[in-house]
Amino acid sequence: MDINIQKSKLQNQQTIQITGSKSESNRLLLLQALYPQISIKNISNSDDSVLMQKALTSTDQLIDIHHAGTAMRFLTAYFSIQKGREVTITGSKRMKERPIKILVDALKTLGADITYLENDGFPPLKIVGNTLNKKEVALDANVSSQYISALLLIASKLENGLELTLKGKITSVPYINMTLSLLNEIDVKTSFIDNIISVKPQTSEIKPCTLTVESDWSSASYFYSVIALSDVGKELTIASYKEKSLQGDSVLATIYKKFGVTTTFLDDAITLRKSSSVETKTIIKLDLSNAPDIAQTIAVTAFGLGLECHMIGLHTLKIKETDRLVALKTELEKLGAQVEITENALHLKASNKITTDVSIATYNDHRMAMAFAPLGLKTTLAIKNAEVVSKSYPQFWEDFKTIGFSIT
Repeated sequence: MDINIQKSKLQNQQTIQITGSKSESNRLLLLQALYPQISIKNISNSDDSVLMQKALTSTDQLIDIHHAGTAMRFLTAYFSIQKGREVTITGSKRMKERPIKILVDALKTLGADITYLENDGFPPLKIVGNTLNKKEVALDANVSSQYISALLLIASKLENGLELTLKGKITSVPYINMTLSLLNEIDVKTSFIDNIISVKPQTSEIKPCTLTVESDWSSASYFYSVIALSDVGKELTIASYKEKSLQGDSVLATIYKKFGVTTTFLDDAITLRKSSSVETKTIIKLDLSNAPDIAQTIAVTAFGLGLECHMIGLHTLKIKETDRLVALKTELEKLGAQVEITENALHLKASNKITTDVSIATYNDHRMAMAFAPLGLKTTLAIKNAEVVSKSYPQFWEDFKTIGFSIT
């Protein structure tokens, strides 16, 4: 499904309810599978979380997680400790190109039985559940936090717990802290000192508890972009959010001050307001090592405002649903931008011209579709394969219509 966005104008004083965080939901779903005493409220309705739930409750030998990268990493760890069960876990063509060797090697070090079925280092995998009785393993600290979280989520079920040493400078710390915080909420004992993370084995029963998932801050980024691209005085309320968030992408509230957007925290929501315009000579400089998923949104916001933008800490974007750095460069240049990329960075030059009637390719990447949508406030454009948003935010286009976007 392709959609067309006619040049639109934001309607003021709207409130949008956003689904629960995909990152929190998928972590809690795995913990619930290990500890059925856990109840969860406000679970994400994203494709990724639906696939995660389906895989965790399936009795089939073949588990297909399609494009769901988080599910691939977390389920690889989960099935490694399901003693006596054999599964094959596979995914889409792109998933078979996304590396998983770092996680598989770590699990094998702990005693897991995992075999590559096609190409070494990549899915699909055959996993025979086993008792993992070793506790010490080391990883490079700059790898995807999903590898680290996958190990931490199963750690309390290992005979001797886990001692994970991270070598070098740690990236995506907020996602690691999110995982540890959720473990602590169910009374699993953890510590994170210097570069060593320890998780104690859970020898007693987990007490019954209900955990509520906060709404997804990555999804909030598109509304921050909308407000940034709107006139001074425009505002929008989105729910349900809290000031002390576990999600690294909550840094949006700070970053978007650079774009003239203020955030007011309410009881369970936030109001975004365009409080000031931004001088075109402003240069946006950011290190997104701890929040790489919002890079696409920020790049499009800066382009829409005619600002120069330089972002580093983006090395993990090359192994996402697509190579997001190449995809961003390609699509922004269609619109008239000048973009330079490296393995780790993106530099956008200032420009006050936007080419109209451009068709944006999405590369099976939900964030490409959603990041470019706010430009509908500045120009007419088309979004190819727009249904890809269901991976994380199924109601996205309906919510954009609600706030005033003209979409056909």
